[in-house]
Amino acid sequence: MKIDHHLRDQLKTLKLSGILQTLETRLSQAQKGELGYLEFLNLLFQDEIERRAATALNRRIQRACFYQDKFIEGFDFAAVPRLNKPLIHDLAASAYLERHESVILCGPTGVGKTHLAQALGQSACRQGYRVYFVKMNKMFRALQAARADQSWDKVIRKYLSPDLLILDDFGLQSFTKTQAEDLYEIVTERCLKASTVVTSNRPIQDWLGLFPDPVMAQAVVDRMRHQAHIIVIEGDSYRNSLKTNPTTQNPVTTG
Repeated sequence: MKIDHHLRDQLKTLKLSGILQTLETRLSQAQKGELGYLEFLNLLFQDEIERRAATALNRRIQRACFYQDKFIEGFDFAAVPRLNKPLIHDLAASAYLERHESVILCGPTGVGKTHLAQALGQSACRQGYRVYFVKMNKMFRALQAARADQSWDKVIRKYLSPDLLILDDFGLQSFTKTQAEDLYEIVTERCLKASTVVTSNRPIQDWLGLFPDPVMAQAVVDRMRHQAHIIVIEGDSYRNSLKTNPTTQNPVTTG
């Protein structure tokens, strides 16, 4: 059935033009007697609700700036047998976000910290939370550039505003005074107000030595540890296990 252009204009005015994607299908079902009037209307609106939800999810994922598409469903827990699998699945349910708790993932290179961090971020996106993923060195470069062009207040809001901020590769090298100050600002503002996931190759007890000022170091680390789920991942390289067993890797997807 050809859709009248007046109806198209009316749907566009009401910001319901997405209905056009399934309208012909639903009309065909109704004409065949498969749908009653109310059922037809209900399905049409349900199609639009689902379309909007999918669009919003894709937008949240794009804005999260994940480094890779990783999911809890694609994580090979058998490759890291000492990892607390029930806890990871509990965190994927995202209740910790409502409590403004954080997650710290520590362990040597290649054990799956970044995979899990991004997977928790994907789970949060699916449940309607705003997420932002960033590697620490990239964040510091952005803040340094923002100081130079007087946009620091605007740029730092990118790290303060998400429901979940994921800081990847924490403490690869010692912090400069300016970096430590920026990190203090972010941690202090987010503490008790929003959740943060941190990955680090260093154990937490080594973090204090990364700061030029021991007083600021204690303040930052104490706040990061407060109400945090601390997960120490041990074992052989998870990344190497993926190379030898490629079927455990995640398929690339945007939803």
